[in-house]
Amino acid sequence: MTAQQEDLALLQRVQSGDEAALAEMYDRYTPLLYPLALRILRSPADAEDAIQDAWMQVWKRSATYDRQRGTVGAWLVTVARTRALDRWRSMASRSRAEGAVDPEPTTPQVDPAANAASGQIGTRVRDALSQLQPQQRQVLEIAYFEGLSQSEIAERLRTPLGTVKSWTRQGLMRLRELIPHEELA
Repeated sequence: MTAQQEDLALLQRVQSGDEAALAEMYDRYTPLLYPLALRILRSPADAEDAIQDAWMQVWKRSATYDRQRGTVGAWLVTVARTRALDRWRSMASRSRAEGAVDPEPTTPQVDPAANAASGQIGTRVRDALSQLQPQQRQVLEIAYFEGLSQSEIAERLRTPLGTVKSWTRQGLMRLRELIPHEELA
């Protein structure tokens, strides 16, 4: 059974209310999801909260997974990224409302085994990103880590929207070539 088939089987068990399946998915994917949330939020506590929110969404809304739109792993990354961006926007809004200054970032406390697994994946992704054209890498990083839309990226970079869309598509296609799904599973 491939990793993708195992993920689908686990997700089906989660959909039927199997807590052990959720725990297994949590152990498998949190080492990948936590560093993503931490990069977006820059706070270990906020990243942990965002990941907890993501897993709650997976538990409650696992039926929203659409096999036609991508792998289970890609869906989980999207859920975690969305929860982290929602938390970031909420914090930014609250900070503006209160006139507060962002707190000092703290050093994350990460499980060594999780750190090793995410480090291997992170190294592979960083290597692949370094092989992209600079503009492709830039638009993907802005979109992914800052949550900006392609229109917002075009405005920020003072570049036509069609060009930003082309760079995004070309960058994603190149990443698919450089990092086959099997290597991330």
